[in-house]
Amino acid sequence: MGRMKKLFIIILCLFSVSCLNEPSTTSTNSSENTEEEESTNSGEAENPDTSISDYTYRYTVSGGKIYHNGEEVNFFGVNWFGFETTNYVVHGLWARNYLDLIAVIKELEFNSVRLPFCPTTLNEATVSTIDYSQNEALEDLNSLEILDLMMRAFNENEIYVLLDHHRPDCESISELWYTSSYTESEWIDDLKFVATRYADLEYFMGIDLKNEPHGEASWGDGGDTDWKLAAERAATEILTVNDDILIFVEGIQENDLCSDGTYGHWWGGNLEPQSCYPLDIDSEKLVLSPHVYGPDVYDQDYFSDSSFPDNMPTIWNQHFGYLLADSFPVVPGEFGGKYEEGSADETWQNAYIDYMIENEMCSFFFWSFNPNSGDTEGILDDDWETLEQEKYDNLKRLMDDCTTES
Repeated sequence: MGRMKKLFIIILCLFSVSCLNEPSTTSTNSSENTEEEESTNSGEAENPDTSISDYTYRYTVSGGKIYHNGEEVNFFGVNWFGFETTNYVVHGLWARNYLDLIAVIKELEFNSVRLPFCPTTLNEATVSTIDYSQNEALEDLNSLEILDLMMRAFNENEIYVLLDHHRPDCESISELWYTSSYTESEWIDDLKFVATRYADLEYFMGIDLKNEPHGEASWGDGGDTDWKLAAERAATEILTVNDDILIFVEGIQENDLCSDGTYGHWWGGNLEPQSCYPLDIDSEKLVLSPHVYGPDVYDQDYFSDSSFPDNMPTIWNQHFGYLLADSFPVVPGEFGGKYEEGSADETWQNAYIDYMIENEMCSFFFWSFNPNSGDTEGILDDDWETLEQEKYDNLKRLMDDCTTES
């Protein structure tokens, strides 16, 4: 296909639903399917024109940096949650128009969004909590159609999107990537489905394979709970259908192998075992994405240490920071807190931003854009209008420093 013809098709795709795969009419919700049933989200494009070979958008990793079509890029991101809940749509649409909220993200100079989802959202579920008087364009649309619409809107606004497989049952975060009612095969098929469905959108840049492995999740033991092996299997399948995007892999919690339990780990925050049992994923595609929080989320022992917060860099280095020296991109997928004046969390967040600046960790996804996160609140206040200025200003220190450096 000639270059001009490719460009013409890509431009048409940005403004047409027809370039996206047709929604599946069979349920992919694990609570409705038995393990014996075949997954309906095969991840294969129904329209030959959406073959990955037809697109020239490419994200790569080299020397610890991330590149978009050969140009270095930093992801200044926020988490906008809701598609992973039983509302099956991003939150806040009861208060404002979805395009207005996207405009707020852009006005605040965030260029990226981590968008959590759950399997039922991919199954054309009926949505709730939308004020249609403010969102007329969404009326009569199901969850998948709204996700399609928002993915295109982010793309048109040149906002990078990281899709995050957050909850298998749309209600709680599972320890493993599979449950008694949701198989590994279904998980991989759902990842392949979104990888293929949005392959024509230039600013769809990656998939976070599974939110916060913890509890039983292990690394390096070779068993059924080995997150390392599962991540490798999923990455291989995704890159088979879309080799332009990045693969984000989170850590685990505690681990019997190659992991020092002296300092408690966060769910998804322990990447220590990578030093002994490295991921066998294409190094040009792999991004390591720990989650890390402060005392507003859980009061770890080290927050009460007399040396706090000066003790924190040693702990962060042990949990994930050591990987920077090995030229891995380390992109926190979640961190945040209420940031109340004079609180330990304010001290923690200030120290963490200092650490990121000092270590040139210029890409991140803050939790959250939403104000309705109980233990962290958000960048916006409860009215979805007012900016949490002090919290934002702290993040902006990092953004400004990284922009100046680049």
